[in-house]
Amino acid sequence: MGEKSVTEAELVEQVLAGQPQAWATLVGEQQAAVFRLAFLLLGDAGEAEDVAQDVFVRAAAGLARFDRTRPLRPWLLQITRNLAANRRRSARRYLAALARWWHANAPTQAAAQAAPQVDDDAAALHQAIGRLRAQDQEVIYLRYFLELPVDETAQALGVAPGTVKSRLARALGRLRPLVQAAMEVVDD
Repeated sequence: MGEKSVTEAELVEQVLAGQPQAWATLVGEQQAAVFRLAFLLLGDAGEAEDVAQDVFVRAAAGLARFDRTRPLRPWLLQITRNLAANRRRSARRYLAALARWWHANAPTQAAAQAAPQVDDDAAALHQAIGRLRAQDQEVIYLRYFLELPVDETAQALGVAPGTVKSRLARALGRLRPLVQAAMEVVDD
């Protein structure tokens, strides 16, 4: 006879009761989605792994405050979003400092670098999405890449479901010309 399936809420209760195996189970169920979103937002597997680890450390520390009437995934993805945004901000500051240093110390004739050839539609799409504002990227990644329903996307973003729909419409409207331009480059 098979074992009774344990619900997510029951696993959370077990974690809060001090059962480490329950936390391992929850992490195992959610780590792929957390890593995927972090990777999509950051574009670097190492950075995404670091963020994913931080997400679960923070989630473990804040689990007692988690509303157990809601699904866990949107809450974890909201933490992921916030940590990835923090990481992007600090990376931008680092890159800006590096650019200032380069301009101050660059040789007089720097070798021109050819732009990398985009040879894949998926790469062109990802590049086009990367040109959108972070808010647009997040709603597209959550809804279409992670395939979250509108309600869970809303929870992960901390907004109403109607706001998700309107943000998606605007984001897709801004994405369309970027994709068309990227596809023209690929076709050349």
